[in-house]
Amino acid sequence: MLYYLFSYLNSTYDLPGAGVFEFITFRAAMALISSLLICLVFGKRLINLLRAKQVGESIRDLGLEGQSEKAGTPTMGGLIILLGILAPTLLFAKLENIYIILLIITTLWMGAVGFLDDYIKVFRKNKKGLPGKFKVMGQIGLGLIVGSILYFNDNVTVKDRLASAQLVELESGVRQQTLPLYADAQKSLKTTIPFVKNNEFDYHSLLNWIGPEASKYAWLIFIPIVIFIITAVSNGANLTDGIDGLATGTSAIIAIALGVFAYVSGSIIFADYLNIMYIPNTGEMVVFIAAFVGACIGFLWYNTFPAQVFMGDTGSLTIGGIIAVFAIAIRKELLIPVVCGIFLAENISVVLQVSYFKYTKKKFGEGRRIFLMSPLHHHYQKRGFHESKIVTRFWIVGIFLAVITFVTLKLR
Repeated sequence: MLYYLFSYLNSTYDLPGAGVFEFITFRAAMALISSLLICLVFGKRLINLLRAKQVGESIRDLGLEGQSEKAGTPTMGGLIILLGILAPTLLFAKLENIYIILLIITTLWMGAVGFLDDYIKVFRKNKKGLPGKFKVMGQIGLGLIVGSILYFNDNVTVKDRLASAQLVELESGVRQQTLPLYADAQKSLKTTIPFVKNNEFDYHSLLNWIGPEASKYAWLIFIPIVIFIITAVSNGANLTDGIDGLATGTSAIIAIALGVFAYVSGSIIFADYLNIMYIPNTGEMVVFIAAFVGACIGFLWYNTFPAQVFMGDTGSLTIGGIIAVFAIAIRKELLIPVVCGIFLAENISVVLQVSYFKYTKKKFGEGRRIFLMSPLHHHYQKRGFHESKIVTRFWIVGIFLAVITFVTLKLR
C-alpha cells in the first residue's frame, strides 16, 4: 500500500525521496525491519493473551530432560509469524505481482490448516489434533492451486537469452557495456538442475517420447510434483519444530538463501552474468522473503531456549509451505534437498525409524530402532546433548548447506 502511495506522490507531485520506493532493495529492507518490529512489539502482547486464555502446549511424556517444564507454554505463536509476514508485504510489495499473490495465498492457506490443527488440540482437548488425512488434503489443495497458477497463468514466464552483455567502444573511444538481449517472455516449464553445465530441464521433455502433441499435458506431471514438494517440505518443517528455536532459525537461513536466488533470477544483469534463467517479476518476491526472515528472527526472540511461546502447526506448516512454493516459483525446486537439508534429514529419520521398526517387528517379533528417538533432533537429546547445543549445530549445518546452494550458481 505504501508502495502505491509513494509512487503516486512521486509521479504526481515529484515528492523528494518518494522515488526510493521503486527500488526492491529498499522495500525489502523496510519489510524486514517492519516485520521484526511487529513481532517484537505485538509478540509479547499475543503471548500474554494466549497465556491468559490458557492456550498452553500439552506435552506428551517422551522421556526427555526438561520436558515437563515446558507443559503449559503458550502455543499457536505462529500467529505472530503470520502477522509479521503479511503486514509488511501488504505495505511494501506490489500486490498485483502474481508471485506475491501466490505467496499470500500460501501463507493464508497453510496458516488456516495449521490453526485448525492447533485449535483442535488446545480448545477441543484432542492431543492428536487435525487428523493426518485432512492435513494432507490441505497440502494437496494448496499444491493444486499453486501448480495450476504456475502452469496456466500468463504472467508466469521466463525469457531465453539471445546475446550476452558486451563491452563496445563508442566513437568517442569510451567503452560501454551493452545490456544482454533476451527473447520475448514466454510460458515455460523449465527448471534448474544444480551442478550441471547445461543446467536447465524442461518438464515437457518427460512426455516427448509419446509424441509432439503430448507436451500440452505436461501439467499432469508438473502439478503432482508441486503437490509432493509442498507436502514434503511443510511436513519437514513441522517435524523440525521439536525443540526451541530449531525450525525458526533454520527457516530464516533457508529463506535468506532463496531470497538471493530470487533477486538474481529477477535481474536481467545478474541472470546474464551468472548464466542462469531470467524469470521476470520474481525480484518482487525478495520483499516477501525479507518480511519472512524478519518474522522468523522476531519470533526467535521469544522462541529461543527456554521458549516463551511455541509456534505450533500454525507456524510450522506455514513456513514449510512458503519455502516450498518460493523455491518452485524461482525454478529452484531441485535445490530443495540441499538448501532444506535439515528438513530432509528430519523427514528421512522418521521414515527410516518407522519402516525399520515395522520390518523388524514383523521379522523378529519385536520392533528395533535405528535412532534412539525420531525425528533426528530427539536422537541427540536422548544422547544427552543440551537443546541449545543441538539447535546451534543444526543452524551451522544449515548455513553450510546454504553456502553450497550459492556455489551451484558457478560450480557446474
